[in-house]
Amino acid sequence: MKNTQYPLKLNFKIGTLANDFSIKDANQSTVAYVRQKMFKFIEEIQVFTDESKAEIQYTIKANKWIDFSASYQFFDADGNQIGRVARKGMASLWKARYEVYDGNDEFLFMIHEENPWTKVFDAFLGEVPVVGMFTGYFFNPSYKVARKDESIVRRLKKDASFFGRSFSVEKVEELSQEEDETVVLSLMMMILLERRRG
Repeated sequence: MKNTQYPLKLNFKIGTLANDFSIKDANQSTVAYVRQKMFKFIEEIQVFTDESKAEIQYTIKANKWIDFSASYQFFDADGNQIGRVARKGMASLWKARYEVYDGNDEFLFMIHEENPWTKVFDAFLGEVPVVGMFTGYFFNPSYKVARKDESIVRRLKKDASFFGRSFSVEKVEELSQEEDETVVLSLMMMILLERRRG
């Protein structure tokens, strides 16, 4: 994922057992294809260069089995750890909050859900017959990626759709290649976790 052209579009595949999605850049070029391995005790996500799944760019692995404070480590194609994202325990039950670290375990960014009420209304109205079919058009959560000083560097938003299968990532501030790589991997993992929450 070098020299990525923003905005990025993340689109989930419908009708597969696996949690698969592709990432395309502003030129509609595929920059990654993400596949979550099914039926594993410890989560593992593979990030390929494209839909052919011929070449793995990265692997994401959980450090423990199903836990609110699990950390998800990023490895490159050579098996080197290049960073991780950690969910902030019970706080994430109300408002999604994740911390992003580099390969030396230095804190880089915080990912915050911008308006937790959006998810509450989406979950509540999603249970109402007929009405629930349309919540994906009206309640679309957004997340900000910010530095320690709260300056925003990236913003992710769920796009309006029936099945909540599309997301967009907007560039707000320039980042180094390594920082950008770690942020995109963190957002990939966060989306998989947040979709499970509803």
